[in-house]
Amino acid sequence: MKIGLIGYGKMGKAIERIALERGHSIVYKVDSKTTIDQVDLRQADVAIEFTQPGLVINHIETCLEQKTPVVVGTTGWQDQLAYVATRVTEKGGALLHASNFSIGVNILFNINEKLAALMFPHPEYKAQIEEIHHVQKLDAPSGTAVSLAQGIIQNNHKYTSWKAETSSWPVVSDHELPIQALREPNVPGTHTISYISTIDTLTLSHEAHSRDGFALGSVIAAEFLHGKKGIHTMRDVLAF
Repeated sequence: MKIGLIGYGKMGKAIERIALERGHSIVYKVDSKTTIDQVDLRQADVAIEFTQPGLVINHIETCLEQKTPVVVGTTGWQDQLAYVATRVTEKGGALLHASNFSIGVNILFNINEKLAALMFPHPEYKAQIEEIHHVQKLDAPSGTAVSLAQGIIQNNHKYTSWKAETSSWPVVSDHELPIQALREPNVPGTHTISYISTIDTLTLSHEAHSRDGFALGSVIAAEFLHGKKGIHTMRDVLAF
């Protein structure tokens, strides 16, 4: 399969290495020197986009205009998902998005939802989420933390919203789910969901050891998207 890279930072380089290991070829790389307007995106069977929240909508639009399926790993833009979904439909395009492409994290999403439902009858347990990422990460809380929070809210009706702070735990009401978003050097990503009572604490946690898990998941997602239309997520890839 021919893959185009939109974004060639640390993630882009990890994706390139893993894509080549899996027998694919890289046909272009969009970066700070080669902008998306300078590239014929149609050279690729699928493009993989990992850039910045402020750039992603333009990148998606450009892929749709050039009939290029795109896997989007950038987070912090999902408030515009309804608009993007409309554009995908209008253009007959293909897009696969995820807040996290790690296979392990997507399994965590699934377990998180089931646990949230199990904990609903036990209000003595208070839920909280902690996420830690590298200092270069622009969005806080992370898209993964937001997905985890939404999974809890949808399955444990004690919580109706979430609230985040970047240096300490937020002060919350009984119906708000607290998220602490920390930024530290050289941390690929750690997410921890805790249910705390006066008697004990129940914890789910995922710690990334490198970017390779995210890169592998995005390549697997590109393999899945090849030849398809419409909007997809990692739930479709993993058949959850």
